Parts: sequence; C-alpha cells; structure tokens
Amino acid sequence: DPNRRFMTLKQPVGVVAVVTPWNFPSVLPIQKCVPALAAGCTIVMKPAEDTPLSALALAELSHQAGIPPGVFNVLTCHDPQEVGYELTHHPLVRKFTFTGSTAVGKNLFSAAGNTVKNVTMELGGNCPAVIFDDADVDKAVQGTFWFKFYNAGQCCNNINRFLVHKDVHDVFVKKFQHMMEEHLRLGNGLDKNTSVGPLINEEGISKCESLVDDALASGATSLLGGRRSTLGKLFYEPTLLVDMDPKMKMYRDEVFGPVAPIYRFSSEEEAIAMANDTNYGLAAYLFSENIGRTWRVAESFEAGAVGVNTTDVVSEVLPFGGWKESGIGRENGVRGSLDAYCETKSLIISGIQK
Repeated sequence: DPNRRFMTLKQPVGVVAVVTPWNFPSVLPIQKCVPALAAGCTIVMKPAEDTPLSALALAELSHQAGIPPGVFNVLTCHDPQEVGYELTHHPLVRKFTFTGSTAVGKNLFSAAGNTVKNVTMELGGNCPAVIFDDADVDKAVQGTFWFKFYNAGQCCNNINRFLVHKDVHDVFVKKFQHMMEEHLRLGNGLDKNTSVGPLINEEGISKCESLVDDALASGATSLLGGRRSTLGKLFYEPTLLVDMDPKMKMYRDEVFGPVAPIYRFSSEEEAIAMANDTNYGLAAYLFSENIGRTWRVAESFEAGAVGVNTTDVVSEVLPFGGWKESGIGRENGVRGSLDAYCETKSLIISGIQK
C-alpha cells in the first residue's frame, strides 16, 4: 500500500535495576550499565555486599565523565533481601538484570513477575570440559589449566567437571598435575608472584571444603591439596581429584574454588550424556582434532556457549547466557547490548494528507 508506512521503533525501557556479584565487581557492572546508558536508560545498581567500593568508584567516574545526577545511581546495603524486594516490586523499575547464583536468581525472577518486568538472568554454571582421545593433550592441558584456576576458580563459566577419555586420562592427569606443581603459588592476591589467592568469605570456602570432603569420603583420591591452607582462614589449597564418580555431590554443584575434579568416560555418547547431566547449561568446552566430532558434540551440548579447543567463550560481539537453570536472556552481542535495554514498538502510519 503506497499510502501506508510500516516501521519499528526502539525506545529505552526506562529505569534499569542492576544487581551484580562480587567475583567481577567492575567488569560486570560495566557490561550491564554501558549498554543501558547508551540506550537512554537510567540505572539503580546494587553491588554485592562484599565488594561495594568498585561500584562506588564507577559512580564517581560517571559523574566526572559528565553523566547527569540521578542517571547512574548506586545503592549499597547490608540487607540485600529488602533491597531486592523493592527493586523487583517497584513499578518504575522496568528492567531487572542480575548476575549471581541460581538460587537467588530464581527468587528474584519470581518476584519480578509481580510487575511483569523485562529480566535478564545470568546464573550459575556446572561447566564441563571434555577431552577426547583424539585431542592434542598438551594443548588441552594448557587450554584448561589457567582458566580453571583463574580468580581461584570463582567464576560462573569456570570448568567444574573435567571429563577425560579413558585412553588419555593418565597422561592428561600427569601433565595437569605437573602444571599445578610448577606454576601455582597460593598467597596474597596483591603479590605479583601469587597465582591463586583466597576465596571470598567463610561461606565460600566452607562450601568448597564440604564438596571436596564429600568426594574424598566417597572414594575420590586427592593428588594435590584437598584441604584448607595454613596461610589463612580463607585460603584453600589448589586441589586435583581423581577417581571421581558422577554420584558425588561435586558432580551436581558448583565448587567455586581452586579444585579440578577428573572423571573418566569411554565413548562420545557417554561424554555427551555426562556433560548434559546437570540442571545447568551456561558453557561447555571440548578438545578434539576431529572436525566431524567437534561439530557433533558442540551441537549436542546443552549450553549457551561452547568452546572448541579453547575456553575463551566470552566476547563483546557474541551473545552470552545460559540454558536451563543457568539463566534467561543474553548479554553482549546485538541481542544482549542495546536491544536488551529497549522496548520494541510497531508503528503504522496511514491517512496523512499533508
């Protein structure tokens, strides 16, 4: 119809509530707030109680950059449940974006439904790394080692389960253990010689300790570590566990610490089944030099991001987010940047005479 015009408008969603965790106290707020501001939204951010100063520094920098008062707001607190209730129920908040645990995310997601808010949830992971018998074992060790112990293992897309083919299991374990003995130094995170620092708090180290203790009591063997360090109450020794069994608690739950549990598998089908045998689906990794296998397995993984012969799966140009109980919505990329902070309006114009 030459007398009608159809178009789509993108408009800012409005006030955005941003709730971020402690493990990346600057990167994650920036990842959420920059596209929200670019879309024309205002922000109320609640940082984690353990790391409020990074968020306050970002607020000060935004003020220095000329962002008007009232546009970028930071709300620190000692009662996250009370603040979470207000942010999820307040009618002026139209977008709620959260990164954190699945348990907390479920509660916030349910609460945000009272006012049918637009939500993005990046939640927990139980990420597998599958090392096949046709992998370059040296590259697989190098590709997983530093990523496993990055940030002392306190990362949602960290490797929580090493699934290693039985034919390369022993050599992989030997090389991985050598890397740990050669390169890992537990200590003060501000010391340049330190490669693994402390865990965040007593709750975090207690969970790590409990999962390792359960595995050891259930038949696992600790080749390295397996206990708290004498350096201080929040230091846990980098740990390598073998003889792991999927029936152990660690197979189901994020350890969120410097612990590498190794499981065996015998076939491609078994590896896929083991990798997907979880309520989570944030990321998954595989190491193989067989192009057909990499495509089959990558497409079979129930995860939002897959790395083939790499663990680097987060990019500003790609959407990132989880399947299943690892979240809803995406961050980064086209879908997770400006689009995530806009409403879509269909506009039809007809009958204009002048």
